[in-house]
Amino acid sequence: MTKLERYWYSSRAPFWLLPISWLFCALVAIRRQAYKRGLLRSYSVAVPVIVVGNISVGGTGKTPLVVWLVKLLRKAGYHPGIVSRGYGGQAERWPQQVRADSDPQMVGDEPVMLAQRCACPIAAAPDRVTAANVLLKHEACDVIITDDGLQHYRLQRDIELTVVDGERRFGNGHCLPAGPLREPLSRLDEVDFVIANGQPGRAEIAMKLEADKIRSVLNYEIVHSFDEFVGQQVHALAGIGNPQRFFHLLRSRGLDVIEHPFPDHYRFEPHDLAFGDDLPILMTEKDAVKCRRFANQQMWYVPVEAHLSEAFAMRILQMLKKLTD
Repeated sequence: MTKLERYWYSSRAPFWLLPISWLFCALVAIRRQAYKRGLLRSYSVAVPVIVVGNISVGGTGKTPLVVWLVKLLRKAGYHPGIVSRGYGGQAERWPQQVRADSDPQMVGDEPVMLAQRCACPIAAAPDRVTAANVLLKHEACDVIITDDGLQHYRLQRDIELTVVDGERRFGNGHCLPAGPLREPLSRLDEVDFVIANGQPGRAEIAMKLEADKIRSVLNYEIVHSFDEFVGQQVHALAGIGNPQRFFHLLRSRGLDVIEHPFPDHYRFEPHDLAFGDDLPILMTEKDAVKCRRFANQQMWYVPVEAHLSEAFAMRILQMLKKLTD
C-alpha cells in the first residue's frame, strides 16, 4: 500500500490535496448534471443494460458479481452479453471482440477472465456504447452487462449495481486525490442496489466471495482442494486493487503465506515469479490470465464465486421482466 493509500484508508486526509479533491468533486457533479439535463449526449441500446460498478478506486468484487449475474440470467432464459473498457489493453483498434483465448495484453485482463468464466459474447472498448452496439450487431444478446461502467454516462442504463468493499468501505470519505472516491457518497442514493462484498451496511445487499479449490495455471483441469495445501508455505502474488484481501483468504484456509503484492492490472513477466525455490506460487484468477503464457507446474490460481441471496436474484429478474414486457 502506498503512502497516499494509507491516508485514504485512515481517519485523516492529506490537507494539501483537499482543494484539488473539492475541485474534482465539483467537476464530477457538473459532468453528471450535464448528462442528466441532456447537455452531454447519452445513447440507449435496444436491450436492457445492467451496470456493475463502484464509486471508489481499487478492487471491490465487481468481476465475480458480473459472473454471478451471467449465470443468473442464463438460468432464467436470457442471453446476456458483456461490455468492458478493456483497461490496460494495447489494441490499436477498438472495439475488440473478446474470446477465452484472446491476448490479455491486447484487450485487458478482466475481459479475458470473464470470457473464460462466462463463455458469453464480450466486447471491449473505451466507448461502451460502441462495444454494446457491436454485440447487438453480431450476437443474439437480449441483455447487456457493463463491467465497471458506473461513470460511463454515454451509455444509458436501466439497472445500476454498485459494489462496496465491506471492510475498507469508503476510506476517509474524500474524492480523489485526497481520498479513494471517484464520485461523492451522495451518488449511492441514485443507484438501484448497493452490494457489500463482506459485512453489509444498512439497506445494502450482502455478497460473499468463496473459494473451495485451487487450479493449475498450466492446466486448469488439474484441481486440488485447500486441504492439500494446509500448513504449507506458499508464495502468494496479487496484482489487484486490494491484494490483502487475497492474502487474508489464503491464511484463513490454513496456508503459510509469503506476500507479493503488485499494482492493479500489473503485466507480469517470468522474472516477477522467479523466487529461487520450488514452493507453490498461488495467484488470483485475474493474474493467472496474464501468467498462463509462461506458466509452469509451480503456479496455481484460486477462483472465487460470488454468493448472493435468492431474494436479491428475484428482485433483479422482476426488474428485467418489467423492462422487457
